[in-house]
Amino acid sequence: MDKAPRVSVVLPCYNAARTIGRALDSLLAQTYAAFEVVVIDDGSRDGSSRLVARCAQRDERVRLIRQKHAGIVAALNQGLAVARGSLIARMDADDVALPERLARQVGFLEDHPEIGVVSCEVRLVGRNPAEGYASYVRWVNGLHAPEEIALQRFRESPLVHPAVMYRRELVERYGGYCAGDFPEDYELWLRWLEAGVRMMTLPEVLMEWHDHEGRLSRTHTRYRREAFYCVKADYLARWLARHNPHHPAVVIGGAGRLTRRRAELLQARGVVIVAYADVDRRKVGRIYHGAPVIHIDEIPGPESCFLLPYVGARGAAEAWQAFLERRGFIAGKSYLLAA
Repeated sequence: MDKAPRVSVVLPCYNAARTIGRALDSLLAQTYAAFEVVVIDDGSRDGSSRLVARCAQRDERVRLIRQKHAGIVAALNQGLAVARGSLIARMDADDVALPERLARQVGFLEDHPEIGVVSCEVRLVGRNPAEGYASYVRWVNGLHAPEEIALQRFRESPLVHPAVMYRRELVERYGGYCAGDFPEDYELWLRWLEAGVRMMTLPEVLMEWHDHEGRLSRTHTRYRREAFYCVKADYLARWLARHNPHHPAVVIGGAGRLTRRRAELLQARGVVIVAYADVDRRKVGRIYHGAPVIHIDEIPGPESCFLLPYVGARGAAEAWQAFLERRGFIAGKSYLLAA
């Protein structure tokens, strides 16, 4: 392959002999052809490399890079270092790209130079998909426009990582994946969004996202719920400093134990909680960390405070959103959903 391909698909692989062939077959069946697949074998011990090497013999678009086992972040950054395309697509070794995936994403980025990252809707596949994953997929598949993604980013990761394609220049300008006790993809989206990168999700299913008990996002501590909140707090505190007209003061929506514990992460970063607002009248009047609990009906108007609903129960954020917008609050101006 002499001419550099337009797209490099970066695909980390660790002990994926059961699924890597299916993933590669789905990529090699793409209707778009100007791509390479950079498979980084992160020290597999199950024959994954042999399977990839045989595939590379049949199709020169497949490149195998071997490294000692160093983890997902090292594998991703190694893939970025050797990738030759000006567009980077992500894929995991246990997922399946539908035939039009690369064509649709390349076409969109070529037609929309203002967009830096494009994702797609995904179909969750698995024998017994976790309800949390199913709920997440329903939510993330509903985010399409750059403004939606930017405003919703402090609830959950607003993009499915193995479904994205992005411009290589973003890595050169804002950096690649960071190692730490946090989900590397979520931190990347938060960092790039903070820098002003616009992101979009195509409103069509172009990938099958396979869920199983051995999936890294189920098993590694960096993907636990508290790790999301810790990395989220850093970026949210900075967002509030720039966008909250009453900074550093906020009213927290919710007064439950988990909400308070996560709000403490913001307090440690200089955010001042002036009150907790809750629907449960039994909590009204209690004092937590110097801030009183008020009933939601006592929340001042949007000209007087910034509301930060910090509730994660299914449907709770949407209920807060409906309530606040009836009161005249505006997302990104006088309130922001953050859980």
